[in-house]
Amino acid sequence: MSRVKTFKIFGLILAILLIIIGILPFVRGDTLTNNTLATSIILILLGIAYIIIANKPEWTKAVFFFEGIVIGVAGYMILAVPYNFGFLIIGLIIVVIAILAYLMKLPAGILKFFYR
Repeated sequence: MSRVKTFKIFGLILAILLIIIGILPFVRGDTLTNNTLATSIILILLGIAYIIIANKPEWTKAVFFFEGIVIGVAGYMILAVPYNFGFLIIGLIIVVIAILAYLMKLPAGILKFFYR
């Protein structure tokens, strides 16, 4: 088995694990707090995003852009101050990186992750 295929399989296992961890509080019947909701949303969407990127590498920029928006908006709207501002800033940074990747304005070392 090639090394790339092994890393892809481990990545998909990690993505599935992220989705399971995100769903776990709902299945166990835990008390749902804003922190639990925000964490679950972000973990589930990161797992789904990785599965999409692994199967469709040309969608990397679009998925990265979408994830930035989700992390920023979910973190800002659900979490309390000061954490909401932190997630908003992280989300904006991810969105800016995705836009710069679309415009091909990032250094070549970073662009290689967006154009395979």
